[in-house]
Amino acid sequence: MAIILLILGLFMFVGLVVVHELGHFLAARRSGVEVEEFGVGFPPRAKVLTIKKGTVFTINWLPLGGFVKLKGENDADKTKGSYGAATLKNKVFIMVAGVGMNLATAFLILTFLALVGIPKLIDDQYTIKNDTKIVRQQVLVGFVEPDSPAQKAGLQLRDVVESVGPTIGTQSKVTSLENFPKQTKELAGQKVTLVYSRKSVTKSVDLQLRSVAEVESSKNSQNPKGYVGIAPTEYSLQRSTWSAPIVAAGLIEQFSVLTLKGLGSAISNLFQGNTAVASEQVSGPIGIFVLIKDGSLLGYQFVLMIMAVISLTLAIMNILPIPALDGGRLFVTLIYRAIRKPLNPKTEDRIHGLGFVGLMLLFAMITVVDIRRIF
Repeated sequence: MAIILLILGLFMFVGLVVVHELGHFLAARRSGVEVEEFGVGFPPRAKVLTIKKGTVFTINWLPLGGFVKLKGENDADKTKGSYGAATLKNKVFIMVAGVGMNLATAFLILTFLALVGIPKLIDDQYTIKNDTKIVRQQVLVGFVEPDSPAQKAGLQLRDVVESVGPTIGTQSKVTSLENFPKQTKELAGQKVTLVYSRKSVTKSVDLQLRSVAEVESSKNSQNPKGYVGIAPTEYSLQRSTWSAPIVAAGLIEQFSVLTLKGLGSAISNLFQGNTAVASEQVSGPIGIFVLIKDGSLLGYQFVLMIMAVISLTLAIMNILPIPALDGGRLFVTLIYRAIRKPLNPKTEDRIHGLGFVGLMLLFAMITVVDIRRIF
């Protein structure tokens, strides 16, 4: 099941970019701008699917998203049916249509998740309290201390802790993050049986818990210890009914603010020369792949949540005034209109070309950091 969710998640990731480009495509058609090519993936071209109304629909070899090639993409091109010949109103419409599609996609996914059970990813995650029901609550292994009872017993990251109790005696179910430390403290120094599940397979293991004295004496040291030797984390699903669309809208606002704060922090670190810190605050395709792979073990809700957040992030990044991206193209166009100066193709290509090179260098740096961090 996890493998199926992983493959589905990767297809959906590419689909989010294709949905973005579909927004540009539909807006361009509606604005009378001719679309020369709609490509899934990036060149080199693998296959021409069809040619319809002058648009070549293609599949390309690099599965990193998609693109739309408009006729006369330079602002100075005044040929009939070209992007350059479109009115300013239509140009704005075409540029923001991709952002609108990603926002709409994020809203629909989050609304669906709110109805079936949405993962709680952050503290104080937006919800309507009187219409919220917790439908799943699990305690996961978030970290395993070296040379701890947990490590010796073979526990791994993302194992779901089911119950713990004396080897001969009554097992107590582990139901929340708050109760687990209390349960293990009551059994301190004893030999216990811990039941957990890994990839939906239930297992049990016997281990010797640390004593109260050992744990207490380590609290003020540089290496504080726990009774089991794990840092537990909680994974829960919250379900709403009538408030699902409101929850989706609230989460879009909440995650947008957090994304912009994170981006601001990364930029601040970059300008301060902390390039390693800045690059670790973002993730590229490799990091996203690993996140989807690990998240697939938690179920389809977590994979869909990742997709919603990525779709929202694509919308936010593309609306920012970054050269080569939608917001950057629109910003440059509006600036030149404001100063009443023509934007010649050479200047426009130079601005967005340098922006593209900068994005590729940033992409390469993030990819290297992802590889070092993960492998």
